Amino acid sequence: MDNRLSPPQGPFQPTWESLQSYQIPRWYQDAKFGIFIHWGLYAVAAFGNEWYPRNMYLQGTPEYEHHVATYGPQARFGYKDLIPFFTAERFDPDEWAGLFRRAGAKFVVPVAEHHDGFAMYDCGLSDWCAAKMGPRRDLIGELAAAVRRQWLVFGLSSHRAEHWWFYDGGMQFDSDVQDPRYAGLYGPAQPRDTQPHEAFLEDWLARTCELVDKYQPQLVWFDWWIEQPAFAPYLQRFAAYYYNRGAQWQRGVAINYKHGAFPDGTAVYDVERGQLADTRPIFWQTDTSISKNSWGYVQDQNYKTATALIGDLVDIVSKNGAMLLNIGPRPDGVIPEPEQEILLEMGRWLALNGEAIYGTRPWRVYGEGPTQVVSGSFADTKRADFGSRDIRFTTKGDALYAIVLGWPAGGEVTIQSLGTHLTLYPQAIGSVEMLGCAEPLRWSQGVRGLRVRLPESAPCQHAVVLRIRPRQGG
Repeated sequence: MDNRLSPPQGPFQPTWESLQSYQIPRWYQDAKFGIFIHWGLYAVAAFGNEWYPRNMYLQGTPEYEHHVATYGPQARFGYKDLIPFFTAERFDPDEWAGLFRRAGAKFVVPVAEHHDGFAMYDCGLSDWCAAKMGPRRDLIGELAAAVRRQWLVFGLSSHRAEHWWFYDGGMQFDSDVQDPRYAGLYGPAQPRDTQPHEAFLEDWLARTCELVDKYQPQLVWFDWWIEQPAFAPYLQRFAAYYYNRGAQWQRGVAINYKHGAFPDGTAVYDVERGQLADTRPIFWQTDTSISKNSWGYVQDQNYKTATALIGDLVDIVSKNGAMLLNIGPRPDGVIPEPEQEILLEMGRWLALNGEAIYGTRPWRVYGEGPTQVVSGSFADTKRADFGSRDIRFTTKGDALYAIVLGWPAGGEVTIQSLGTHLTLYPQAIGSVEMLGCAEPLRWSQGVRGLRVRLPESAPCQHAVVLRIRPRQGG
């Protein structure tokens, strides 16, 4: 591989101007729902969250105290010493991929390398990887093949940028972070307020391009620290490299970024653990976790409900977004049973109502109702639950879908956005049906909205979907 990693032949050059011609692939805009997977050495400790490797070296934190009490001082037993316990002996990639398909997901994005610096793939630039230590398996490669066997789209994430400073706490006291024998894992361990140097940035670029060439992902997800000024030219070089590879493969590819790391139109904007208050004209994504307190496996998970997650999915899709929902497998490779149950519950809902999700586009307004979504990152638990007066819209072909996020107590719903005094839906309504219900619905339209009498019982748990079509010739 060329040390300068020149872009492969293709339409893109490493400039923002050239990258403005990027087009978000159709598969992504149609897919709407993907699975994120945080699986790594931090699952062995199963304490706190996936930032255990950083926090165990920050004196005074619960992780620091837990580590000393459980394993001993960090100079004698460091993060590296968890590797033999990360066995993956029960990891069955085909079982995982089958679960994701039954969950209704259309794409899968495992973490290839988290901030901790332990690569979950067969890395040619480091010995600190799952193919050479611990399970001695190319976990990313195995999962990529299994996901594709289920006709799902494969992506991956790199959190390598944050590795620059992730272990800096270990430089403040006697710990194995300071031992040069382990520099390949613990990395620079520089202060967080410093900019990475050229050697680190070149290594970041080489590792990320290696992931592209080795696994041909159709989605590459980045965490927030790539927004640092030093990364800007490297982001342009990587995007040109990756987009040109996608052109060679004749597959649509995409990059996820946070905050302002990429200019609008050059990649896909991502909001962590949060949503947007209104429709975004350019397609976007939420990444969030099935658990409120951790992305990786811990013993005391505080899980969200399937109802809440389905409501979030509907809200995101109505605003021109997609949901990337994270799970955290155990170190042996088993996905915790509560997480499997939540995914399967979502899959049952999507099997009945996916017509209103997959392949849809936003309507003139995203929805109506009293529940206000707090816009931005880390706001997913800062609002009340959606209720029966909260309605979200999607559209496909001549169908308008009104997704009611709770079952009305009175058995009737009024959709104010479809009032005859408004011009949002200028056609005459010809039919109103509920997905999963064969019983004809009684409805009427007036100034106050479209009033629909619902059937005696809901066809499913969670949200219900009304499919509205115009009168033929009307």
